[in-house]
Amino acid sequence: MKYSSPAPRSIQNSPRLMLFDLALGGHHGNYIQHLIDRAYQQGFGGAIDIVVLPQFAEVHQDTVAVIDTYKHPAIALVAISAAEAKALGSRDSGMSRALRNLREWQIFCKYAKNLQTTHALIMYLDTCELPLAIGMHSPCPFSGIYFRPSFHYDMFESYRPDRQEWRQHWRERIAWERIFRHPQLQTVFCLDPFAVTAIASRHHNTKIVHLADPVQPYPVLPSDLATLKTKLGIEVHRQVFLLFGALDRRKGIYQLLDALELLPLKLCQHLCLLLVGKTNPIDRANIHQKITALGPTHPIQSIEQYDFIPEADVPSYFQLADAILAPYQHHVGMSGILLLAAAAGKPVLSSDYGLMGELVRRYQLGLAVDSTKPTAIAQALTTFLSASPQTIGNPSQMKLFAAQNSIDLYASTIFQHLVPDSC
Repeated sequence: MKYSSPAPRSIQNSPRLMLFDLALGGHHGNYIQHLIDRAYQQGFGGAIDIVVLPQFAEVHQDTVAVIDTYKHPAIALVAISAAEAKALGSRDSGMSRALRNLREWQIFCKYAKNLQTTHALIMYLDTCELPLAIGMHSPCPFSGIYFRPSFHYDMFESYRPDRQEWRQHWRERIAWERIFRHPQLQTVFCLDPFAVTAIASRHHNTKIVHLADPVQPYPVLPSDLATLKTKLGIEVHRQVFLLFGALDRRKGIYQLLDALELLPLKLCQHLCLLLVGKTNPIDRANIHQKITALGPTHPIQSIEQYDFIPEADVPSYFQLADAILAPYQHHVGMSGILLLAAAAGKPVLSSDYGLMGELVRRYQLGLAVDSTKPTAIAQALTTFLSASPQTIGNPSQMKLFAAQNSIDLYASTIFQHLVPDSC
């Protein structure tokens, strides 16, 4: 199965859900995959139409393979047209975010109407902020996952807003106050438990529910770790610091590399920097150039791996590492890296900003620092390298944090609120 015609409605008056997600990469495939797993393992009696971009089947082959295994006549993976995708534009293009969001809402309405959807789950509700705030109508009732609330960050210890951020938080608060009153909005799912509390205290009639950010802890055999370590060529006396995912400015790669320049020779001899993830050619060249320039004066072992890593292989990299690097730059919302680290029982060196910083502090997941400052990152690296990483963080709290974000809890929460009598 790649793409198919809309699923037939075989049962009169049965629910017909639409999962709508016009984003690629990261968690987007997994979130859909976990819902399909849960629905049909538990005997969901309706149809599910999954509306995605034309490139979805290529980018998320693992998700398509899982959907294929069910061979269920009531599951349809429906791609929007190439012309619609082109008109939508890239999220990184020069098109204004407002214009893209309005076009995305038009596509949502078109497919919800054509598919005769009885309820839609918008997998990235943040992209609908403008159309919903101005009261645009939907062909059906809908719910959505709210990923990036930031209006409540003033309740966190590390709140240091500049004027632009302060304006953004107030603009967001005003917009979502209007959205929560939208008559067709049924349930808002949110990954940030602190935002859920803040919203519920202000909007008593809003159905907002905390949603687990699903993480799958795969068992990793010691022999597999030894094989991977040999394959990567990691020197035996090194502590491995893993930076995983998109290797770009947003992840703090350049602040990290600047921090390495500040480390003394003695500590550099014990550090292995493992970079695993995709990046664009410009960033790749810049990263490699900076790492090469470190070599003569800073004897750090650096390993750059820009290959695609299948989901089932990802936990091996986290188990292999002594510490996980997450020096994000003003990241808003949840981070799957924190969850993967917690599932592996490995401490993180994280940004102290927003939700990430608050979770690291509350669950004792590692060290949270001002990651915009290379000096702060260097001090944290020194702490890790001067002590055993196992002494940093709280293993029992890491385990609890991972358990609170299980796949089963994620999927069951959504279906209990969307179709409570179906699963």
